Amino acid sequence: MSEQKITQDIEMNVTDHLSELRKRILWTLAFFITFFIVGFIYVEKIQTFFIKDLPFELNMTSPGEIIWIIFTIASLVAIVGTLPILSLQIWLFVKPALTPKERRVSLSYVPAIFLLFLAGLTFGYIVFVQLILPFLLSLNNGMFNEIYTVERYFRFLFRVTIPFAVLFEIPIIIMFLTSLGIVNPVFLVKVRKYAYFILIIIGTIISPPDFILQLVVAVPLILLYEVSIILSRIVYRKKLKNHREFMESKD
Repeated sequence: MSEQKITQDIEMNVTDHLSELRKRILWTLAFFITFFIVGFIYVEKIQTFFIKDLPFELNMTSPGEIIWIIFTIASLVAIVGTLPILSLQIWLFVKPALTPKERRVSLSYVPAIFLLFLAGLTFGYIVFVQLILPFLLSLNNGMFNEIYTVERYFRFLFRVTIPFAVLFEIPIIIMFLTSLGIVNPVFLVKVRKYAYFILIIIGTIISPPDFILQLVVAVPLILLYEVSIILSRIVYRKKLKNHREFMESKD
């Protein structure tokens, strides 16, 4: 009877967790659809913002391009708007397994994830508009006729900005992995040169083949890694302190 009761309890716990997970997914999906509709409504204003200062006109080569840009911009708005909601839903899902102190600390990650994502998008957009685009336009120097299509322009824009938004999450990811004990500051310092190499490669992929522009792109990414090491040290020290206090309380 006891074994049967344990089995039933396990099945109930699994069912409760799946039910809770489904609820969090549905909430996230509802917000995603809501923000998608908002992006769809304001897509013209958002598109105007992206092209208002361009020194050239954008052209369409097929009717499908306008559909692509509308859905792409609406999806981007939905992703940005849903990101804090998704983070909050994940926190609410794991909240019962956390201590009160862990809840307070982990909850602060939610706005940080959103703000860093926005900072990455903004930085990527500034780099694209102020550095990458003028450099590429200067290469032509009147040699050829220029025809710029809507789809190719926005694909290139998003190819630059979205990776920055993701890479700006590095400090939060490192802090989280440190709190889980997966990485520590010593390991991060040990692999620093390899991390630099990877970040420089990413900067090279994102930016045009110009050494100065690649440095402009790579340096902020390297600084982000250094900030991640500092934050990892803070989290690691607190973790060691809590462990010592716990061991002393047992004694």
